[in-house]
Amino acid sequence: MMMQLPPPPYYAVIFTSKNPHPTEAYQQLATEMVELAEQQPGYLSHESYRNADGAGCTISYWTTTEAIKNWKNHSDHQIAQKMGKEQFYEEYIVRIAKVERQYTFST
Repeated sequence: MMMQLPPPPYYAVIFTSKNPHPTEAYQQLATEMVELAEQQPGYLSHESYRNADGAGCTISYWTTTEAIKNWKNHSDHQIAQKMGKEQFYEEYIVRIAKVERQYTFST
């Protein structure tokens, strides 16, 4: 079963990254950031994927751009962002998109 989100509009933060050697410390920090994000006002859900080469994508869904901005500026998240740049990621891209429509299919 895929995650259920409210009817659009809402926002998606698409974080694509390259971390070819994810460590236990990285996994722990990622888990902590998910748990923290889930507590933030405006957070809806997230999904995350990483392939064997270390390329990954995490998409988080939010009610407003203000909620996204508040998450970006959260002090613990800022520390994690700094650690990501210094210790974990070779590169990353963050994209923010407004979801205006969605379609579903299931059997």
